[in-house]
Amino acid sequence: MKKNPKFIISGGGTGGHIYPAVAIANELKNRFPNADILFVGAKDKMEMQKVPQAGYPIEGLWISGIQRKLTVDNAMFPFKLISSLSKSFGILKSFTPDVVVGTGGFASGAVLKVASMMGIPTVIQEQNSYPGITNKLLSKKANKICVAYENLERFFPKENMILTGNPVRQDLISVSEKRFEAIAYFNLDPSKKTLLVLGGSLGARRINQLLEKELDFLLSQNVQIIWQCGKLYFEEYKRFSDKENVQVLSFIDRMDLVYAAADVVISRSGASSVSELCIVGKPVIFIPSPNVAEDHQTKNAKAIVDKNGAILLKESELENQFETVFQDLISNGEKQNELSKNIKQLALPNATKDIVDEIVKLIK
Repeated sequence: MKKNPKFIISGGGTGGHIYPAVAIANELKNRFPNADILFVGAKDKMEMQKVPQAGYPIEGLWISGIQRKLTVDNAMFPFKLISSLSKSFGILKSFTPDVVVGTGGFASGAVLKVASMMGIPTVIQEQNSYPGITNKLLSKKANKICVAYENLERFFPKENMILTGNPVRQDLISVSEKRFEAIAYFNLDPSKKTLLVLGGSLGARRINQLLEKELDFLLSQNVQIIWQCGKLYFEEYKRFSDKENVQVLSFIDRMDLVYAAADVVISRSGASSVSELCIVGKPVIFIPSPNVAEDHQTKNAKAIVDKNGAILLKESELENQFETVFQDLISNGEKQNELSKNIKQLALPNATKDIVDEIVKLIK
């Protein structure tokens, strides 16, 4: 085994692609302290800031997805694709990685495609219950496909697929021990239930609108609220922090502590969020985004709801059903315990180590 192997990891666009990539990099670095690790992302996307903050170098490609309507970006897509493939070839030839890992996002498609053409081993880490078209195409040449959900044989070659789960922050595994620290950190009232509202790293407009409309109702249920509204919406909603028992945050740095503090969670159902909520085992109401490819957030949530591990509310149901559903949950300790127990049984806490095991097997 090489003492200083070299890895390229590509993933980005959203926190759901970036944080699994960083978790994999951290585990690789833990096993191979002298390893060289290079990230490849999309220029102007959040990975260009988040990855260096995590301590890793990153190269940016000129690439973005195809929009659903006629735009200048769509007209530029062929040129961006050629540019990103060409730059990927240059990066791979110069860096000479032992393995290339893709966690999703437009940049990873270009890098993994060129790596396969060059005969470099590739690993796909598919986070969702319904894969996007890029990973479906890449999987035909990938050496390993690490998946987070069962029954994906209809999308990927069965012989190369391994059920590992999604990488999560390792500090989430023992959040139950951090309850008192969490209450002090967020200056919470220990006699009240804490509602945590998560809209993802960028924020979720419909969830923010829901909170604005239902804030007085929620506070009437004797809860205190930590409301992560996202950086895109912080200026619009930060004024609600003036209300007693409400904290509006653009971003949460200490996810371990916020999960430790939470009694009930309202969340989007992106793959990383679902995996984290399985690990921490909190009762959750999923409100999937309908504006994602193949409606995969609804499918992610449904995989948990079908095992009685969470509640699912579609955006179209919020107007008529939200208050009833929330009141039933917050007032029913037995239901909260049942959901907590069932979602925790679906957790795959060793995902990061299992994925890295598969990567290590490919080092020549």
